[in-house]
Amino acid sequence: MILKSARLIGTPVLSLHLGGPIGNVVREIVDPNDLKIIALEVDGPQTGNGEYGYILDVRSIREYSNIGLIVDSIDDLVSPGDVIKIDEVMDLNFSVIGLNVKTKKGTKLGKIEDYTFEPESMMIMQFIIKRPFMKSFLDPELTIGRSRVSEINDYELIVKDEEDKIKKSVNEQDFVPNFVNPFREGKFATNEASLEEDE
Repeated sequence: MILKSARLIGTPVLSLHLGGPIGNVVREIVDPNDLKIIALEVDGPQTGNGEYGYILDVRSIREYSNIGLIVDSIDDLVSPGDVIKIDEVMDLNFSVIGLNVKTKKGTKLGKIEDYTFEPESMMIMQFIIKRPFMKSFLDPELTIGRSRVSEINDYELIVKDEEDKIKKSVNEQDFVPNFVNPFREGKFATNEASLEEDE
């Protein structure tokens, strides 16, 4: 199953222990080194509705269901500063959404407006690119897989250049029509022969 990241924001986080919600996802935390969602920022009544929400390590998620993210208890949430690895990534203040996208040769492709991820691994699988205004008439949206990513920084995602256009499997000069001319078979052919004899 592949989901869009937009579905994460506002998703309830449900506690099996409480039997209900403990908050909602307000932000995803993505590690730019491997393009993986490593944690989610959660805020809500049970977390105090503070300026900064609590952090949920994605490894604590038991299930991603239609009603929300299911965890064991509110104790799975940690405060910012409690997990070194997550803190290091949060300090980068990295966000996938809004990054400019271009090829290694410098061709501008647009900006990332969303991405898809695989819930089990939380790996980002595809980037959904909003095309520049002039290109949006013919191609308003472009999807790029993670395998095409060459480099990433705070401002842009650089992707591998397209290979040479795929050559046609059959050259026009080698093309042989694959149809039967009805006027060369059956009664038409017989009539044609008769006409030739009459001449």
